Amino acid sequence: MPDPLDPGPPLTAAGERLAVAASELFYRHGIRAVGVDLVAEHAGTTKKTLYDRFGSKDALVALYLRRRARTWQAFLAERTRGDGSVLAVFDALDAWLVTQDRGCAFVNAYAEIGGTDHPGVAVVRAEKEWMRELFAGLAGDAGLGAQLHLLFEGATVMVTAGGQPDAVVRAREAARALLGV
Repeated sequence: MPDPLDPGPPLTAAGERLAVAASELFYRHGIRAVGVDLVAEHAGTTKKTLYDRFGSKDALVALYLRRRARTWQAFLAERTRGDGSVLAVFDALDAWLVTQDRGCAFVNAYAEIGGTDHPGVAVVRAEKEWMRELFAGLAGDAGLGAQLHLLFEGATVMVTAGGQPDAVVRAREAARALLGV
């Protein structure tokens, strides 16, 4: 089974422009609010080029989410380099969300496409599974890892949709208590 987070092979120049434009527009305005005409216009291409390169808007959405996952994973790796602790992951999340004025792209995407057969749903679920496995590995215990992951995801949702900008700090404190450190 292919890795649902793999962004795939390099794109042509036009495909790359489309992918970048789609990423910016989907994150800023939402998936359903952005049509292929707008993506093509922002990329300086045509709808035909978009469909030739990606086949559908759904495929472009899935690529946007896969790339977003890889960007987050790279950010997390950089922020936790030398300190692969659970608490460092919460610190990285806090730093990430400060730069993301619309919150978590995966939470936002799932709010729009969840409960459907949209290919982006598999990407969102794969990203969440990747995070769960990361916490299980860092904690050295799947059960504790699952609890830490719930704190992480809950904080992400509360920053994104709950109007609580300090949720990650509070989740980090709860994680510290759970870890007994």
